[in-house]
Amino acid sequence: MGVVWRAEDQVIGRQVAIKELRLPADVPPEERAVFEQRVLREARTAGRLNDPAVVTVFDVVAEDGTSYIVMELVEAPTLSDEVTRRGPLPPERVAAIAGQLLSALEAAHTAGVVHRDVKPGNIMVLPNGRVKLADFGIAQAVDDPRLTTSGTLIGSPAFMAPERVHGHEAGPPSDLWALGATLFFAVEGFIPFERSSTAATLHAIINEVPFLTRCQGPLASAISGLLIASPAARLSTAQVRALLDQVAPSAAGVTAPIAPPTARYPYPQATVQVRPPAPARRRRWGVTIPVTLVLVAALLTAGVLADRYVLNRPDTPVSAMQPTWTYGEGGQLPAFGLSKSYCANGRLEQGHRYASSGTVSCKEPHDIEVFGASETFDSAPKLAYPGLAPLSRYAEGWCSLVFSSDQITMADKDTALHYVAIVPTDKAWQSPGEDKIGARDVYCVLWRKDFSQLTNPVLKERE
Repeated sequence: MGVVWRAEDQVIGRQVAIKELRLPADVPPEERAVFEQRVLREARTAGRLNDPAVVTVFDVVAEDGTSYIVMELVEAPTLSDEVTRRGPLPPERVAAIAGQLLSALEAAHTAGVVHRDVKPGNIMVLPNGRVKLADFGIAQAVDDPRLTTSGTLIGSPAFMAPERVHGHEAGPPSDLWALGATLFFAVEGFIPFERSSTAATLHAIINEVPFLTRCQGPLASAISGLLIASPAARLSTAQVRALLDQVAPSAAGVTAPIAPPTARYPYPQATVQVRPPAPARRRRWGVTIPVTLVLVAALLTAGVLADRYVLNRPDTPVSAMQPTWTYGEGGQLPAFGLSKSYCANGRLEQGHRYASSGTVSCKEPHDIEVFGASETFDSAPKLAYPGLAPLSRYAEGWCSLVFSSDQITMADKDTALHYVAIVPTDKAWQSPGEDKIGARDVYCVLWRKDFSQLTNPVLKERE
């Protein structure tokens, strides 16, 4: 699609980068016009943004049928390069990167711009720890007509949100999903859904669960919350920032400087003089070295959503969370038969059996409410008990995420409610039921701290 050149602003003497649209001669005129419009849209889009983590656009030049965007020169490896060379990054550094990218996306979304291709290859990491989000070439402004063919999607498949795969329009939550996949890559060292083919990647997005193993606590909750399939349930920027602020005081700022890369870009030198399009534009750009190629984004068609992700328990539990309970033979609760959105009367008491026949309507006064449930390993047979500690960590992370989201509608929930995760015992896990497998579900139950009754559902009803 094009090439990026290192250049010198001959008016004030600064080094800049110039993105040149370079298309084959046999490209049909209508396609050429679309690509040219994308270049101009990139300039307009990035030019509307004012954030330290966004690559700045200085100028646009059109000459002899070719378009050029003059922008800030960033001499730094991408996040993809960094992780490939150094391996997974420390959680504290990932949190700092996340805070900066979150600010860049907030600036874009406030300006009515959706990036649509947030990924490690579009994030440049400077030696001082700063990051720059680049390549707004396929960004979509809400007030611009779409420049894509009907029925196609633009973006990188492995970082495309489920709703985009499902055929819905891109929105701010789509960028946040991609940010979650990017942060997963940074902390784990691999892209969670990328497989050997587009079809396999889609299958992974639909069916597979990304496990976080190198981080836990607030950062893990933030990443997992960004990877919730439903845009309505996905964490907002404010919720993510609140979690990042718990990782370290500098979570939204800059980490310690990193060593500069040892290798330089081994590209041949060239000299091109780009004349301004009119005498009134007294600016001349002396181009000397191409820096990197611009990649054409992949096109992708429809798919299906997934909404099951493993979370990790926060290092500092939310004050409303109580110690985890167990159900089944040998557990604190001999049986637990309530499902999500079920309510019941009576306190949560050790030795009590809870059956679905004993429920009441959540719109009537009730003592406890099940606000979350998760099937840990689908119906796969003959799975060994994972252990109480990892199972509890999974359940506590899941319950904390749901409790912290806007799915729990009570304004003073942190001070008015208590909640607990409930997990199966070893014997419950191994005891086959009607489905010929053991109890695999974990549950989240809440009640008022003062044990007074709830008079309305606390869990948001499905729309």
